[in-house]
This record gives sequence, structure tokens and C-alpha cells, in this order.
Amino acid sequence: MTHISVIAMGGTIAMVPGSSGGVVPALTAADLLAAVPGLADVTITAQTLRSLPSPSLGFADLVALSQAVRAEIDAGAEGVVVTHGTDTIEETAIFLDLTVDSDTPVVVTGAMRHPASAGADGPANLYAAVRVAASEAARGLGALVVMSDEVHGARFVRKGHTSSTAAFVSPGFGPLGLVVEGEPRLRGTPRIPLHLPATDRVTELRVGLVTVALGDDGELLRRGGDAFDGIVLAGLGAGHVPATMVPTVADLAAKIPVVLASRTGSGPVLRQTYGYPGSERDLLDRGLLHAGFLDPAKARVLLLLLLADNADRDRITASFDYYR
Repeated sequence: MTHISVIAMGGTIAMVPGSSGGVVPALTAADLLAAVPGLADVTITAQTLRSLPSPSLGFADLVALSQAVRAEIDAGAEGVVVTHGTDTIEETAIFLDLTVDSDTPVVVTGAMRHPASAGADGPANLYAAVRVAASEAARGLGALVVMSDEVHGARFVRKGHTSSTAAFVSPGFGPLGLVVEGEPRLRGTPRIPLHLPATDRVTELRVGLVTVALGDDGELLRRGGDAFDGIVLAGLGAGHVPATMVPTVADLAAKIPVVLASRTGSGPVLRQTYGYPGSERDLLDRGLLHAGFLDPAKARVLLLLLLADNADRDRITASFDYYR
């Protein structure tokens, strides 16, 4: 029988009505598994590592999670499933993708509807996640997110809706596969050959994510730039900023790594189409680094892990080039 380890972190999938109104995390990994039929043919071990809403998770929690996942794999788990809140599931998935150096499937799942609601999706998502984690076809694909019977790669997936059970999408790429009648049907997309350590140093660094907006003059960056060890700039369109921001952005890029991403939610930052002040060509020429197709939140996780590993500018550039 395939040995699967389930690690619970909290989130909507584990929430029950609280005494003061609304739902709060309370269910353990064992509680979640008890609500899922059809897993008698799989050996499952369960542990509850955290019981938090995902907005309250921090990088110290992700370091502990990465260590727990690697410990389960070292102990013989043939697949690992992490239950997690959906608000930050994509950041946790890319963190695991980068820090768990193993072909063993690591699958993150959650729920959009809490267990006490009509049509709760948690049990079905957990069932599908276990099936994917137990699949030989999932080996070597890196961390995966399984929601609504779709299998998404960690580097592609993002939450695209506040409440729909079909909230998770992979813009521009689509899912890596589906779960049909309990059977994962996957197409191979090997993981990025990049591995970074998960150490406590990530908690000592601060990487900012700043979204550019119409009429932005860069005052936020001027006031807060010195507080950061690195910045991800979620630029307009294909990677653009207003001309009034350029001096501030260029000054920061001369001091710390500034990664240029797009706030659009789909598609890579361009490199050489536009040439006006504040265009992608202008910003890259001024020392900003190219995020490729990574969305701003994922680019922030990668930059933080690189800085925590003392990566220099050339290594940071080469690492982001994997996501061209």
C-alpha cells in the first residue's frame, strides 16, 4: 500500500463556526481525513503542524513546513499532502517547490467552503490530493496544487476568485491535469531545476511587494525603500511604471535587487518592445531584474529565498531566467 503523509496547516478546510461569529480553524489532520471516504487502499499518517488562517502564516511557518515535508519523505512517505488556507496557498506551493529537493509528489490543497457549509469542497479536494500524491505520474513535477479536481503546477497557479470553488487557475498555461473518477490524468511538465535551502534567515530579511498604479509618483518607494532588502515591483501592463517614478526606481535598483513583474495576472514581463521612460526596456537598462512569467507574489518568495542564501546579482538573474 502506498504511504502518504498528510500535514495540516489550518485554513478554511479546517474551520468550524466560532463562538463570536464566523468560522475559525479547529479541525486536525485526523479530523479532515475522517470525513473522506475511499482511501482504505492507502496508508496515511497525519499530523497537524499549524492551525491558522493562511493570512496569518509567515515564513517561519513555511520553513517549519518545508522541514516537516522533507522529514516525512526521508521517513519513507511516497507522497505528501499539505492542507492549507487558500489565501496564500500559491506562495506556500512555490516555497515548497523551491525548497523540497525530491521527486516525491508534494501536493497542497484546501477548500473554498468550510465544512459546515452546504456543498463543502474540502473532503473532495483532500481525496483528489491524496490520489495525486500517490500517483507515479506526479513524481518529478515539483509541488502541485489540487483544487476542484484540477492539478496545477506551483509556478503557474494563482487564486483568481474570492469565493468560487473553481477559484484556482494557471493563467497562460492551464492545469497540468485532472482527477477523473479518482484517477489522476497528468501531462508531464518537469520541475524547474532550482533548489534553495529553507532556513530561518528568511525571517530576518524583508522583501517588499509594491504595486504600481495610475498616476503613481513613487512616494511610497521613497519613504519605504530603505526598509527593504529587496523589492518586487508589480508594474503596469508588460512591466511599466509612470515616468515620474523612474528616478526613484532606478535609485533603489542601484542599492538593492528590484525585480520587475506585472500586475496583470497573466503573461511575462516584456524585454524589448517599448522604449519610453518607464518602459520595460528602460527599467531593465536601469538595473531592474526580470521576473519572467512569475506573478509578483511568487517572485517575492523566490527573491527572498535567494537573498537568504546570499545570492549575488548574477545568480539572482540566472535563477529568474528559469521562468522566462
